[in-house]
Amino acid sequence: MKLTYGKKDKLKRKKAIDKLFLEGESVVSYPLRLVYLNEEHASSKQIQLGVSVAKRKINKAVDRTRVKRILREVYRLHQHEFLSDSQQKHIGMLLYLDNKEWSVASLTPKIQKLALKFKEQVSES
Repeated sequence: MKLTYGKKDKLKRKKAIDKLFLEGESVVSYPLRLVYLNEEHASSKQIQLGVSVAKRKINKAVDRTRVKRILREVYRLHQHEFLSDSQQKHIGMLLYLDNKEWSVASLTPKIQKLALKFKEQVSES
């Protein structure tokens, strides 16, 4: 599996994002929260994901952009851990909950724990 996070793998449709936050379920591994919904999408991968950092948490745009880059990189390196045994497709949004910046090394175990919780919840439903 290629470790890419290309244009088709990113969640960008406003209707899908609105539906996701209205009907979606979530899992948390502080400082990360994944809101997801079982829905078909155009990506070839099992999950189409967006990344978000709240302006309320991190005020400066430069810092928010840096945190989003870190989140995308951590997800890109560990996206294979989000694959479940079923072939269901999901859309999701990865939210950053803290008001300080974390490094890639410190976020790695958190995203792995988040992936494990995601797979457990998907397999239950």
